[in-house]
Amino acid sequence: MTINPNPRSVVAVRATVPEDAFTAGALGTLREGSGVVIRDDGLVLTIGYLITEAEEVWLTSHDGRVIPAHALAYDQESGFGLVQALAPLGLPAVALGDAGKARIGDAVVLADGIGQSVQAKIVTKQEFAGYWEYLLDEAIFIAPAHPSWGGAGLFGADGSLLGIGSLRLQMSRNGEVADINMVVPIDLLPPILDDLLTRGHVARPPRPWLGALSAESDGKVVVMSVTEGGPAAKAGLRQGDIISDIRDGAVDGLADFYRKLWESGSAGAEIPMRVLRDGRETWLRVKSADRGSFLKKPQLQ
Repeated sequence: MTINPNPRSVVAVRATVPEDAFTAGALGTLREGSGVVIRDDGLVLTIGYLITEAEEVWLTSHDGRVIPAHALAYDQESGFGLVQALAPLGLPAVALGDAGKARIGDAVVLADGIGQSVQAKIVTKQEFAGYWEYLLDEAIFIAPAHPSWGGAGLFGADGSLLGIGSLRLQMSRNGEVADINMVVPIDLLPPILDDLLTRGHVARPPRPWLGALSAESDGKVVVMSVTEGGPAAKAGLRQGDIISDIRDGAVDGLADFYRKLWESGSAGAEIPMRVLRDGRETWLRVKSADRGSFLKKPQLQ
């Protein structure tokens, strides 16, 4: 099946971030990827890490036009980012699809903003826990992978938008390793879109954030590193620590760790956790924070 995703409505996104930005060290100060026009007035949906703390954003259409834009919002829970073109894009908005109805084996296209697209199939839909305190209940995974996945648009057979590209990963199946893309499903956008447009964030208390980068190993949550100046670092959490309990509940993997963390209240809540370190147990009390308070806010250009 050949899918025409209307690539004219997928644009290149280029963002510059101040050197002193909170995310500059991890994500760089020059970020490039893609975005998809979702409203006729030039509203572009992208992946949030491209535009977090951006002081300048530029959009480039397939015919080479370069348009200034403004970073409107970044939703940390879904991972979506919104950009508003500051001059007419003259590109049609794509229709939002229904990712919930997409099935494993469905033919899809992942298209980027420089005119490249990959014909792929959905290989699985499942929970995804990211090391940066991020969790999707049902992410979309496709293969083969697109080499330029960040912010690329995933289109279904009817040309509607099913999601936005986020990561390139590897999957092992039947002894073979394949590159795949993780895509954030579009169904997460409609419930939060009005809030993002009017407030710049979702109208609910921010989740507690620790500033710990963690991985799962045999069901255990292992701390890979902690963010300098973040709550975890201030509480004494260290690389190599194994987080075994949150409050009075045992932690069963990375996703369960995040859910127990977020059930502890909103940002600012104190999080007691049992940690295994060098074969010994210790309890730490981490005063969580709002991750957004560490980020530079976008300024209207």
